[in-house]
Amino acid sequence: MLPLYVVNNHGQFNHLILRTLRDMEIEATMISNEAPPAEVARGCRGIILGGGPTLARAGVASAYLDLGLPVLGICLGLHIMATARGGAIRRGASGGFGAVEVENLAQNPLLQGYPDRMQVWASHADEVSVVPEGFVRLAESSICSVEAIASLDEHLYGIQWHPEVSHTVNGRLLFENFDRICSE
Repeated sequence: MLPLYVVNNHGQFNHLILRTLRDMEIEATMISNEAPPAEVARGCRGIILGGGPTLARAGVASAYLDLGLPVLGICLGLHIMATARGGAIRRGASGGFGAVEVENLAQNPLLQGYPDRMQVWASHADEVSVVPEGFVRLAESSICSVEAIASLDEHLYGIQWHPEVSHTVNGRLLFENFDRICSE
């Protein structure tokens, strides 16, 4: 079975995403966000766009959205996805990392098995302000109306929070769900 690719967008938690997947016995490999899209398409069954400091350092990662593979965008990965598909981001009213209670808005494969409300660990220095056409909001919180989005037709999923950190309650379930999406 082909691995998942974790795209390194220069964020502090990208190696933790990889470590978490490996601890879960999900085969995964980290790649540069400058890896040629044609090579990426041949080598994996799904892509995780990791976090990072800024869209300016995202390399060619937005091109990976057009490969027909499932993609999970985490934090900056969500912002890459949203802007590449015509949405917009803005500075968040609540910057920095912290605990946030997220409310699930819709049944979907990524958040399958989660309760209606869950505690996550997120940074809201930047956040999605305009959801791209063709995407639905999956989750919101009291400080951010767009905590998660998806284009189910394209198998594109984006979340504001970090499931790889221990502060996110049951974050591994999200990776299990994404792994299942990539295996279907």
